[in-house]
Amino acid sequence: MSTLHEFTTWEPLLHVLRSAQTAAPGALGGHVAGRIGIHAYSVSMPWMMLTMHGHASDPADRGPEFDAVQRVQGALAEAGADGASFVAWMSPDGPAVLHLLDFGPAVEAEASEPLPGALVLVEGAVPEPWRRLPDPVPGVKPSPAADPAALESFLRERLPDAVGATEAELAEAEARLGVALPDELKALYRVTRARWEDWNDDYESAMRVAEAVGCQLLPLDELYIADAASRWWSWRSAAVEAEAVDTRTDAAVQGLVGSPGWIVFGHWDGDRLAVDLTPGPGGHTGQVIVLSREESVGAGLIADSLTKLVRGNWGPCWRAGDEPPAVAYVNSLSSVEAAAHPALEVLRIGVWEGEPISLEPIVDLPRLRTLTADPGTLADPLEISRLTGLEFLELCPQDWRVLLDADAIPRSLLAAGIEVRNDADPLPVVDLANEILARWDRPLITRTTLEGSIGPVA
Repeated sequence: MSTLHEFTTWEPLLHVLRSAQTAAPGALGGHVAGRIGIHAYSVSMPWMMLTMHGHASDPADRGPEFDAVQRVQGALAEAGADGASFVAWMSPDGPAVLHLLDFGPAVEAEASEPLPGALVLVEGAVPEPWRRLPDPVPGVKPSPAADPAALESFLRERLPDAVGATEAELAEAEARLGVALPDELKALYRVTRARWEDWNDDYESAMRVAEAVGCQLLPLDELYIADAASRWWSWRSAAVEAEAVDTRTDAAVQGLVGSPGWIVFGHWDGDRLAVDLTPGPGGHTGQVIVLSREESVGAGLIADSLTKLVRGNWGPCWRAGDEPPAVAYVNSLSSVEAAAHPALEVLRIGVWEGEPISLEPIVDLPRLRTLTADPGTLADPLEISRLTGLEFLELCPQDWRVLLDADAIPRSLLAAGIEVRNDADPLPVVDLANEILARWDRPLITRTTLEGSIGPVA
């Protein structure tokens, strides 16, 4: 056992937390839950939320909580763990009980939440948008504006001293990527390989290349494919919060998370630029798209050819919309009936002041993959058993209890979530999560209990 599972490792933090409790009259006696990570921590109590990211830069700013957290972080590093969730009860007389929660491989940990994140019910499963591949688009061609020879000539005039790639180096890049580079991209790299050593560590030379090309150019040997795995996601964010993607009949860019035909060659302030070899029906092979650092799905068109981008003839991002919306949020101002249509993929039921809602209008929708419902909004949770295409379901503990007792959870689920308040006792939530995981024979959340004394309140 590592020092992470020793009471003395946590004792200073328990002192800090009990001091915070005693500062709130009548509060001592309730549980305290939190999560300590290598780089940040979060502790929640019924009356407060304490969060700190990183480390205090000035030693004078480092209070006892900093040293206490750092002690736990050292134990995490020693154990090779990214973080640990805990639930603690502390008595004014000194006895303290600490439960350490190891979520294991079947549960996603939220960075600042002590409660379990998404329960991954099928090993290796990813949300449907992350499985979506580009559709074939017969007849799509490069833009008439694409001119590899003119592009190469234009760049050589502006970068006369640049070191270009050899044909062998271009072939090596194609073999590594598993895809043939478009002629425009090869023309660009014949002028400059964009390697730092070619610039003799001269920042000015690197900036001249960036100004000539129109972006921070990746070295030839760092080109990569922006497939779905290259986009950040967690199960809940991908299933619930991410924008649904689709491709309209006039779309220039296919509605995808990633594509085997998106070759990233540069970036702007963290946004990635790629040539697109799998365009939509209204696009061109080799067009230039941008993948925003703030979004995990979709891409926008900025130029229909690399030639246009380099010459500065690019336009604002354009992205296809969903019509009608594939993601619907139902609250007191709308209804399930209004949201129900064949294209609906994600239904979120929020604050509801009327009579509990029936799910009858959405039972036969062919693309519905995600349902979330706030507590008390569903007239009959057992109607969920009729949603046979669901991949992700998030409910409050009471509604999960109804489904579990009736053995009515849709077997199509790939992942699940439990909706609770921040001040909820995590231990019953963990027990419920384990009950759901057991139905899929998945690894359970484990609990280690540490007991000791931190002395009476002074």
